[in-house]
Amino acid sequence: MSVEKTQSRRSLRVYESLAEWARDAAQVITIPLARIISRWKVHPNTLTLLGCLLMIGVGGVLASGRLVLGGWLLAIVAPIDALDGALARVTGRTSRFGAFLDSTLDRVSEAVLFLCLAAHYLWRGATTEVLLAFLVLIGANLVSYTRARAEANGYSCKVGIFTRLERIALLAIGLILNIPTIALWVLAIGSNLTALWRILYVYFQARRES
Repeated sequence: MSVEKTQSRRSLRVYESLAEWARDAAQVITIPLARIISRWKVHPNTLTLLGCLLMIGVGGVLASGRLVLGGWLLAIVAPIDALDGALARVTGRTSRFGAFLDSTLDRVSEAVLFLCLAAHYLWRGATTEVLLAFLVLIGANLVSYTRARAEANGYSCKVGIFTRLERIALLAIGLILNIPTIALWVLAIGSNLTALWRILYVYFQARRES
């Protein structure tokens, strides 16, 4: 197959989520960076662990109440999440365990972020923001779980806008602009609606099979 045909097929690819498109688009940056990192003999799983630890550190900043600073740090640290996968592909070290570790630590780091944000608001007595943070956590876990469970049963389930990429991006923007409450409202509603969307999406797939 010619290069032109291959590029044409890539350009005609239909993406099921914004996150898929963003990962492909970001390869013009992540792949060259991964090649540079590979010269230092860094294992992809090490980069995954580092990214998680840095996100936990950002959570500590949020818990201390320095929300704008936490937003900027989140914007800097979050892209590491895309580098471990690129490094694995560049070095030929892709593995099922690596994918499992990456997905698991993504859940851990995101949970820490919102728990730390909830802790900050709890100390301030801001009940609404605490509840919103927990609603975001519920929605985020449901978005992840619905996809994992659906794919384990043979269904496609990548639809929805509020995947982890969008949630982290919106949180960072909300913190940087110093409008965290608005960001939490959007995330709480959007993530739970995305989970519902995925449930219905799988339901209609199942109906077509019956």
